[in-house]
Amino acid sequence: MGTKAINWAAIDADPRFQRLHKKKTSFLMGLMIFSVAYYFLLPVGAAYFQDLFKIKVFGPVNVGLLFALSEFIVAWGIAFYYSKKANTEFDAMAEELVRDAERIGG
Repeated sequence: MGTKAINWAAIDADPRFQRLHKKKTSFLMGLMIFSVAYYFLLPVGAAYFQDLFKIKVFGPVNVGLLFALSEFIVAWGIAFYYSKKANTEFDAMAEELVRDAERIGG
């Protein structure tokens, strides 16, 4: 039982693949820019906005500590948001390409 070689260049040139790649790349770049900016707000805030970060919320817990802990929540939120988007939009686009892969690149 022989397998047919797939022409990956033809699949790469397919407009549906190009659209999927562009959509996914721009979406991920947006998420990455947001997450990096949010991550660096902590050291920038701790360095330049010390008075704000020192404000006590309750007991020994201050705004800086809550902001640091919020980075975990934001990271999980980004992961959840990406998985929802990937499962609904990107996977459907990729599935269409997989169905037609032999015809496109065969």
